[in-house]
Amino acid sequence: MNTFPLFFKLEDRKVLIVGGGEVALRKADLLSRAGACITILAPDISHELRALLTDSKHEFIYENYNKAYMSGARVIIAATDDETLNHQIHADATELNIPVNVVDTPHLCDFIFPAIIDRNPIVIGISSNGKAPVLARLLRARLETLIPQGYGKLAKLAGEFRSEVKAKIPTLTGRRQFWERAFEGQVSQLMFAGNETEATAQLKADLDSTAAAIHDKAHAAENTTPTLSDESEKKSPPVGEVYIVGAGPGDPELLTFKALRLMQQADIVYYDALVSPQVLDLCRRDADKVFVGKKRSNHTVAQLGINELLVNSAKEGRRVVRLKGGDPFIFGRGGEEIESLRAHGVPYQVVPGITAANAAASYAGIPLTHRDHSQSVRFVTGFLKAGTPNSNFKNFLNTDETVVFYMGLHSLARLTEGLVDAGRSADTPIAIVSNASMPNQQVLTGTLATIVAKQEDVELPTPALLIMGDVVSLHHDLAWYNLQNQQHNQSSDDIAKNWLREGSRGEAIKQPIDQQAHALSMIANLATNSGDDLEQLIID
Repeated sequence: MNTFPLFFKLEDRKVLIVGGGEVALRKADLLSRAGACITILAPDISHELRALLTDSKHEFIYENYNKAYMSGARVIIAATDDETLNHQIHADATELNIPVNVVDTPHLCDFIFPAIIDRNPIVIGISSNGKAPVLARLLRARLETLIPQGYGKLAKLAGEFRSEVKAKIPTLTGRRQFWERAFEGQVSQLMFAGNETEATAQLKADLDSTAAAIHDKAHAAENTTPTLSDESEKKSPPVGEVYIVGAGPGDPELLTFKALRLMQQADIVYYDALVSPQVLDLCRRDADKVFVGKKRSNHTVAQLGINELLVNSAKEGRRVVRLKGGDPFIFGRGGEEIESLRAHGVPYQVVPGITAANAAASYAGIPLTHRDHSQSVRFVTGFLKAGTPNSNFKNFLNTDETVVFYMGLHSLARLTEGLVDAGRSADTPIAIVSNASMPNQQVLTGTLATIVAKQEDVELPTPALLIMGDVVSLHHDLAWYNLQNQQHNQSSDDIAKNWLREGSRGEAIKQPIDQQAHALSMIANLATNSGDDLEQLIID
């Protein structure tokens, strides 16, 4: 973030605006809504400004600028068309350690006026850091249509009941769950429909019902002779729930609505190495985020350990998101995780994600099936155990089929040689798609005979997967994702950076890394893969 979003309390605080024209009027209008005591300093002050600020707490000073009038100001606005004066105001405010905004001069601003969506007490600010204020206003206009006015009234209602809820529901988790039910259920629907009285009554009824249930449970526990099992139940919180969520290939816009909703509800998030930072940032801000990523030769947490973490966290009563790159059920070990959850009686949900094969093919302009080129598609894990010859290449000789290799880049030479030796034509088209769907996506095409040499020259980074088949020949005509223009707008450092996770703090790797598996294949526990056969998922 170039700037950090903050919300200032300005009610009954002095705000000095230097300038008396249209720009000053716009700023005064916004600041007056926040209850500020506004002082206008200018030799000429417009009639509109005087008509706006009629309250006696505001002040008009019909003089030229003087530093002395900064005394006691909470913030200062320079709204003049005199560049020299604006610089002087900025210098004086800086000397006095008073935040200053020089209108339309970003480099002289300690803070920025955002485009504001006002659903008092809900306030949303949108800022482009002075780069594109018109775009910020357009985004505000779009959000205005999506956020009902009822949200403000709903927030006020919550404020009125906050103390009572805290008194009647003793635990933080219980209060959060109560408010989530209110904000997502009948109470919010009544408020959005304009039925404020009914919404208030419904919230009151829900609170009384919840408090009664808590009281009855506590009373029953007090009047029951405790047994060993009773004591265990009292010490054990209610079991939470685990959400196995497919995070997609990296582009946060490819998340499903359900994935986003559950990510926002999570108490703790266990995320993989190839969940992009942009996607991780959409999880609830105060949720615990735990890195459990795997790479080809470096497993932060083994799969059995991950299973145990999910079970234990849920049994602590927490809502757990297991955030997995791509789709959990396509080489993502989601099946193994829910088997463990089921065995321990832990509730779970599975949210599909866009698997890497679909994303890479779509963004590269390579249809996985095409009536003239391919009538089926096969998803294959392409990682081969070092030194072990593969006997399954004969399964990939059908020229009417597209084959997508996950975990293929690290063993590219071995794959291509094995396919040719098994009888596949050396002229078969093949593509490498690196960082699919991300701004630094790259596509390299060739044939089984040429792709290894091309990759040695270009060195596309992981995560990447391979697409083999005649459909690859369509890439140059159908490619729509304008990578070259996007890369042109990035610095060379940005392009070189990879969003693979290095560790639990989620820093992006800043140096070259060994070739590794693609997003989903990285999730697989390769160290424990003792089989020589390629796992296959065939879609006819």
